[in-house]
Amino acid sequence: MSASKSPKAPRPLRESAEESISTFLEQLDGADCSDLHSMVMAQVEEPLLRAVMKATCGNQSKAAAMLGLNRGTLRTKLRHYKLL
Repeated sequence: MSASKSPKAPRPLRESAEESISTFLEQLDGADCSDLHSMVMAQVEEPLLRAVMKATCGNQSKAAAMLGLNRGTLRTKLRHYKLL
């Protein structure tokens, strides 16, 4: 008889983000970098929207609720990234 295993908790997203950002900064190897915040936000937003739209099977109302956005804002972002 096998014991049921509890699902493994997902790795905190912040750990993956910190690891990726640290790697990026190391690869700069002393080169100047400016406006890192805007760059990171732009790099993360599109894949976030893609993943949430996939997880909600394209349901914009569910996606907006999951993201904490109103549906109009979500639609604007989806248009911006040509995801509609």
